[in-house]
Amino acid sequence: MEPNRSLDERRRNFVQALYRLHWALTSESPQHSGEARRALARLRRSFAGPRQQAEAYDIVFPHDPPQAEQELWLLVAGLFALHPHGNTAKGRTVGGAMRLLADERVSTQRRFTQLLCVDRQHLPYHLRQMIQLLRSDDVAIDYHRLLADLVLIDSGREAAHKVRLRWARDYYRPRPQDSRSSTTGDDADADEPPVPQTFATQPIEA
Repeated sequence: MEPNRSLDERRRNFVQALYRLHWALTSESPQHSGEARRALARLRRSFAGPRQQAEAYDIVFPHDPPQAEQELWLLVAGLFALHPHGNTAKGRTVGGAMRLLADERVSTQRRFTQLLCVDRQHLPYHLRQMIQLLRSDDVAIDYHRLLADLVLIDSGREAAHKVRLRWARDYYRPRPQDSRSSTTGDDADADEPPVPQTFATQPIEA
């Protein structure tokens, strides 16, 4: 690790590497898309248990997560693999993303309320359910913001409460009728990052 790199920069570089996986997945290069597809499959399998989680270590740990955050980095990597997309939803929180589903799905508010109320132990399960809902309606989320929020939730009750309040405000905030956005995102002209180099290692077939 470079000694002058801030923790937030490490988080951003890690999430940017995830976005590069999506870039490679949708590229015209069979080699790059194949490597990305295998890497995403390994990340999805990491939810199955400790043995399968080990398949994600060589993708996540090169970005040097702090020991106190490593489970959260692995969680976000797995969530990304369930719903990979480009960096097109900058600043969109859990609440903001779920708000885009509210008009289309009657059950959205109930699911969102459950997500707000669930304890830390069961939060990963509800996050997986949320990400699958977002994927089904092609709604993007800011994965860097998600990681930062999860770190705060994990840091203590007061910080967790503030994050949940922010999610709730984003969910219930009125929005213009034409503001709905999918994975084209709030910043549709955002530049896609270059092709990844580190994800080509140790390919495992899906």
